[in-house]
Formats: sequence, C-alpha cells, structure tokens
Amino acid sequence: MPITRRNLLKYGTFATAGATLFGGHSLFARPTMAATTLTGVTYITPSYEALSYGSNGFVDYLEQNGGEALTVDFYPSGQLLKADEQLPALRAGSIDFMFHTTSYITRSLPILGITGLPGVVGELYRNPERLAQDSPLFQLINEELAKDNLYMLSSGGGILEPEYIWSTRASPITSLEALRGKKIRIVGFEATKALEPYAIAAVRIPSSETYLALQRGTVDAAVANISTVYGRSLFEQLGTCYELPMTAFTVAPFMLRSRWDALDDGTRQALQGASQWYSDNFASYCNDVVYPDKYWPAIKEAGVKVVEPSKEDLAAFNESTQGVWNDWKEQVGQDVGERAIALALGQA
Repeated sequence: MPITRRNLLKYGTFATAGATLFGGHSLFARPTMAATTLTGVTYITPSYEALSYGSNGFVDYLEQNGGEALTVDFYPSGQLLKADEQLPALRAGSIDFMFHTTSYITRSLPILGITGLPGVVGELYRNPERLAQDSPLFQLINEELAKDNLYMLSSGGGILEPEYIWSTRASPITSLEALRGKKIRIVGFEATKALEPYAIAAVRIPSSETYLALQRGTVDAAVANISTVYGRSLFEQLGTCYELPMTAFTVAPFMLRSRWDALDDGTRQALQGASQWYSDNFASYCNDVVYPDKYWPAIKEAGVKVVEPSKEDLAAFNESTQGVWNDWKEQVGQDVGERAIALALGQA
C-alpha cells in the first residue's frame, strides 16, 4: 500500500505512523511559522449547496479571523476521509475537527438522536432556539458527548427541514397504509424504528447510490431531506412526497473535548466566533432561503406531487413514536432521555 496522508489518517494517528516510519518524527510536521494548525474534514460535496454553505463559511471565518497564529487545513467532499472514517479519525486525534450529519452517527453517539426523534423533530424545527448555543438542550448534549471526550461546537442554529417519504411514480406512497411491504431507503436509526410497525423493508444505502436504486426499483421510496433530493437529482425518479415529518438532522462541527480544552486562548476565541457564525447562519440559510426559494420550486416544477398526511395518519404515527422514544431513552438513560425530550418539546 502506498504511504499517503489519507492512508495514514485512515489506519492510524499521525504520531503512530510517524513513529513507525520515521523514528518518532512526524511525517506531516506542522508548519513552524504557525502556532496552531487545525485539520478539518467533511464529506459533503458542493452539489449540496445548502449543506456545504455552513462548513465553507465556518472555515472562511477561521481563516479571516484567526490571525497569523492559526492555519486551517480543510478537506471537503471526502477528499481526505469518507463519512464513516471521520469519527474514528477524530477519536484517534488524526484530525482536529469534522462536520458530520447527526443522523449518521446516532448509533455511536446516542444523545444526538434527539435531533431526529420522530414526534420531536417538528417541534425542534419550528423552535430552533431550543438548540441555540446557550440553550439547556445544547448544554445537555455536550454534557453527554463529554463522556466520550467529544464536543459539539454548534448545532448549526437548529435542525434542518424534516425528512419526508419520497416515492417513485410506480409505487406512490400517500398514506401510512400504503407503506406496507415497500422497500424504503432509510439512513437514520430512529426513522427505521418508527416505520417498523408498517412492515417495510428498510434498505440502508448511501445517498450517492439512491438515484440508481430508485431508477432500478431496488427501493420504492426514500426517507430524505430535500437537500438530498435536490443535490442528488432524485426528483427525476420521484413522483410523490408524503410530507410526514419522519426524522431530521443537522450538520454539526465536532472536536475532541480534550483538544478543545488544550487550545490557546486565541485559537479558542476564533473557533467560538466561527461557531457563533455557524449558529446564526447555517440552518436559517437552508430552511429560510435555499429550500423555499430554489429547491422546492425546482422539485415541484419537475412534477413531484406533495401530499400532506391526514389527521388520522398524524395521530397514528405520533402514537407509534412512543416505542421509538422508549428505545432511545434506554440507550441514553431514562433521566437524560426524558430531560432531553422535555427540553426539545418546550416542556422544561
């Protein structure tokens, strides 16, 4: 195997690789002219215009406000690490920060499931202040992440528009009953659990393969955010959007808690400023600008029909989510789970 920066990040920390290959000298020594170099990654590509806006702005802020004492080494679009490689690399100390979709890592970090719990996401979407930087829910999430030596710098100012059920013209889904027997692409664990009562076949495939899966009939539908539907041109294979808020997510920047605590004051101040910018701009730009002004008009123009769930379907779905809540509370602990849900619903 050739010795590349990517392979070293994937299979070991800089220190381990450097010690093995060069007698303790790091292969990628930080520039001597910079007091601090931060290496960051995201797998989000430019085709996701709304999602990539936040990470680009965060990095731009650091570069413009970090001064000569801070260098940012940022790798977007999976150039350095794939989605499933980012969290292990962060934990190994091979990178300093990452942007990650919360729904992808709730199995590793269960507390992040609060951003995607069915029956909760509608309230969080309508009330983004409940995930603000100084909110009790944001603080609770970081208290739990600290147990894994992780730190979420920002929630992005709230969750993004919920994920709905998007189905093909050949297999339209316009009700909960129509779900039965369907093969549905789902990424989030919470949405999978919520749809279990409807005897679906859940298929976990990456967004990059979803277009062909819909085209070939490998799946009949997909649970997806509008960024995926537009960014991957899925609307070309879709006929109906069943606008039931299944689950949701945000894209958040993460660091090791120990790395954050060890930062010098200047670097920490720059990161705090970037995180505040991210909170003030990311979710609002997606939800209030790009989605309504660009994505939804294009999708409707392509002929995708939007169907709102009936009151009966909403009531039945909300009732079924109690089982999902109970499963999640077992993962995070009963007290923590109940507190998080209460904060998300505005009941505490």
